[in-house]
Amino acid sequence: MSATPARPEAVSRPSRTFVIALGLVALVTPLAVHLFFPVIPAVKAALGLTNAHAQFTFSVSLFGMAFATLFYGSLSDRYGRRPVLLSGLGLFLIGSAISLAAETATLLVLGRLVQAIGAGCGLTLVRAIARDAFRAEQLVKAIAYLTMFGTLGPMISPFIGGVLIDTFGWRSVFGFALIAGGAIVLTTYLVIGETHPPAKRTASGESIAQSYAVLFRRLRFNAFVFQSGFTTGAFMVMATASASLMTELLKRPATEFGLYFLLFPAGFFLGNLISTRVGNRISTETMVLAGSVLALATVSIQAAVLTAGVVVPLAFFIPGTFVTMAQGIAMPYAQVGAMAEVPRFAGTAAGVGVFMQHFCSAIFAQFYGFLADGTPRPMILIAVLCGALTMISGSAPWLQKQFGTVPPPEEIGRAHV
Repeated sequence: MSATPARPEAVSRPSRTFVIALGLVALVTPLAVHLFFPVIPAVKAALGLTNAHAQFTFSVSLFGMAFATLFYGSLSDRYGRRPVLLSGLGLFLIGSAISLAAETATLLVLGRLVQAIGAGCGLTLVRAIARDAFRAEQLVKAIAYLTMFGTLGPMISPFIGGVLIDTFGWRSVFGFALIAGGAIVLTTYLVIGETHPPAKRTASGESIAQSYAVLFRRLRFNAFVFQSGFTTGAFMVMATASASLMTELLKRPATEFGLYFLLFPAGFFLGNLISTRVGNRISTETMVLAGSVLALATVSIQAAVLTAGVVVPLAFFIPGTFVTMAQGIAMPYAQVGAMAEVPRFAGTAAGVGVFMQHFCSAIFAQFYGFLADGTPRPMILIAVLCGALTMISGSAPWLQKQFGTVPPPEEIGRAHV
């Protein structure tokens, strides 16, 4: 173990401008994902697509973003955060331009894929940069604040998307993404410097596969990343299903869906507020378990309500609000817990965490697309499944702490905390 202080580049008070710039980078993900929610029915009608094909124009972005995050974390561990971040943001702009100009479903899917691969840099590198810049005792609160900032995008993106579609047509959402993305790139270039200097980087002889092997050998790491993934999967199914059911079953306009959608990020914001207030007073394992219990209880109650025939907008959006609250409570702790397992591979761990969130979202959202029949039944089935899997993974670290032995963080090669 090196005698040098842990993370010497970490600063006690990163500037407010720096924090805001990181928050803006986190907005790239909702520009690629949430802005597109109200577009799905419009694309289906405009291009004459089936339910499954229309859903794929959305799911492909989640798949692309998921797999891209695996590489962003590892590449930033090796080559530094700033060049990898700027490269990803550039890809986001290219994908937005392709989507804007798309005349066919195939070209739209291509544009969405490139856009999502670029956007994958957002949450992955924001978390890694935050870990570089903030001291350990501040990290949970810093990530919670950044995540709260990031809820601004999911909160307003569907509403903006709905207004743009109703006013200018579905292509306009990509024009908006292109303009907003350009502003984020400029801010990043001017404000965010390198936080991962060469002395702290992964040696070139260490393979990406090695870092994954080290991480996935640890039970707690797996439990933390899968808990976040399954909870996000439950939310994504509820969000995409409610978009289709609102417009096709309940015959409501896209703008109204955008207004109701405000409840989802409000729940996430409240959950994150709880996390920031709790800070380090309650253990990581307990907070992750609390979020898991809330998620499972919520989807179970929603299943009972919808099965009883109460099919109204609030039956979709109030439970979704509590699921996102569960995310907000557990996710900052799960993220920090996953990155703490092997601190040397913090960037890779952050990438795997984001991958799992988007991969689970893509799998379960596309599963819903295949099962969609114009009723809430497929959503009920998949949301309850996600809730059960969330509970299983979220309880594992708590059970290990209560009845087993928690292994210390693992280091490979030279120390890096």
